[in-house]
Amino acid sequence: MFKIEEVKAHCDVPCGIYDPSTAQIAALSVIRMIDLIDAAVQTKDKQDDAAYLNNMTRYIMVKETEAVKCKEEIRIIWGDFIKPPHLAQHKDIHAIVHNIMMLGGAVKQHTSREKAVELLQEVNKFAKIFWAIKGVETKVSKSPYAPMEDVVYPVL
Repeated sequence: MFKIEEVKAHCDVPCGIYDPSTAQIAALSVIRMIDLIDAAVQTKDKQDDAAYLNNMTRYIMVKETEAVKCKEEIRIIWGDFIKPPHLAQHKDIHAIVHNIMMLGGAVKQHTSREKAVELLQEVNKFAKIFWAIKGVETKVSKSPYAPMEDVVYPVL
């Protein structure tokens, strides 16, 4: 009907609309949920069972969802935005992405705050590389909300 011989596309979204901040917020959310889980366990005897179970279920569901979101956001940027010249310039990016995938799985399996902080640190490494590729300077600041961890931000 249209006689189209060739169609070209190079990404899922319009050019340049990528940002690792969603992955960073997801990683921060995982840490926060683990902190809330730990606090709930410490005060369990002061709560009724229904409230405890309700809160714990919600914390776990959010932790799981945010861990997956973190992995998905990084995977999309890595797969759609990162190109061979970027790989040549940032040789450790594959290892960083692999670490994010592994740590994202680990924080789903466990409630290790240490692993959750490692996840955020790896996402921050990725964010620093991402912004360098874009030619944007970065800074490290504490997140302005709990869990108050270091986050790589672009200097705009």
